[in-house]
Amino acid sequence: MRIFYFSSRIICFFVSVFSFVTAAYAQTPLTSPAHIGFVYPLSSNGKNAAAYTNHFSLHIIAGVSKAETGAAIAGISNIIKDNATGAEVAAFSNHIGKTFHAATVAGFMNQVRTSADGAMVAGFLNLSGSMHGVQMAGFANLVQHDVKGTQVAGFMNMSANNSQAQVAGFTNIVKKDAGIQIAGFMNKSENVHTQVAGFLNMAKKVKGVQVGFINIADSSEYPIGVINIVKGGEKQVSVSIDETATTIASFKSGGRILYGILGVGYNFKDNPNPLYALQAGMGAHFPLLSHFRINAEATSLILTDFKKGYYHRQSLGIFPAYRFGSRVEVFAGPTFNVVQTEHGVGEELSNHYIWSKYRSNNKFRGEYIGGTAGVQVRL
Repeated sequence: MRIFYFSSRIICFFVSVFSFVTAAYAQTPLTSPAHIGFVYPLSSNGKNAAAYTNHFSLHIIAGVSKAETGAAIAGISNIIKDNATGAEVAAFSNHIGKTFHAATVAGFMNQVRTSADGAMVAGFLNLSGSMHGVQMAGFANLVQHDVKGTQVAGFMNMSANNSQAQVAGFTNIVKKDAGIQIAGFMNKSENVHTQVAGFLNMAKKVKGVQVGFINIADSSEYPIGVINIVKGGEKQVSVSIDETATTIASFKSGGRILYGILGVGYNFKDNPNPLYALQAGMGAHFPLLSHFRINAEATSLILTDFKKGYYHRQSLGIFPAYRFGSRVEVFAGPTFNVVQTEHGVGEELSNHYIWSKYRSNNKFRGEYIGGTAGVQVRL
């Protein structure tokens, strides 16, 4: 019995030692200088590949690893469960837990679950939890949280915050705060420094400028667009007439200083054919007294009879304006005009050109001093 007792004690001791060594070995990180393979698990790390940290990986189709510290190259995809530094290059996609000082390049898509640090370049799509660095994608960059860097996409950029720059072929969308947004069609943010869009900008508070055909904001001192809907700004309806008897009804909208102009009208001179007018431009208010200010306007006017030929006039006007009460304002002042016509349309509207020249193909160019007067009502 005593021999059996001592034997069982010895066995228990060796079992305990073996368990301790096994546990310690299991907690030791598995590293490999190189991981070469075809597709998981056909690789030098075998079916335990997901537990290895590699300094270099090369797979014909797809590689799986815990982490990468150097370069990971795959013919189709890299799948990295935890961290990646260095360069991750795949013909189709990269799927990574987190990157740090990394260049992640894929022919189609990059996906970083938590945070990406470095550069992400994809032929179609970049997805990440947060981003610090540069994202470039042929279609879209989508970030769930914050971006500290630059996003460039052929179609769309989206994030919660972006303190630097977004450039997109179609749209940029930031849920809260943005730095600079440049898009071919639309920008949207809550608070932003600068927005430049081919058509529409939307924000609550704009610190810098908005440049677009339509600008919408709660506060924006410097909107540069034809239509500007600013909550704390001015909106006016204006009727004016100039030296050529062209009468324009226009909508003027903008901030405290800059505003846009969009108008339609008709020329009341005796013309062979009726001439219809379309006007667009920009203006600026310069307050001098409580009821007196100067409005400077740069406009472009087109007169057409919807037949052959055209009349195009670019004007710069300085208009002293006096406001009666809180809504009605009258204005009048000189304008400098540059006229271009084709086939004689509207050429005779002015007969005191200070410079003129006929060109080939029945085209005419002239310059003259004119004047405009009108009244506008604040909405």
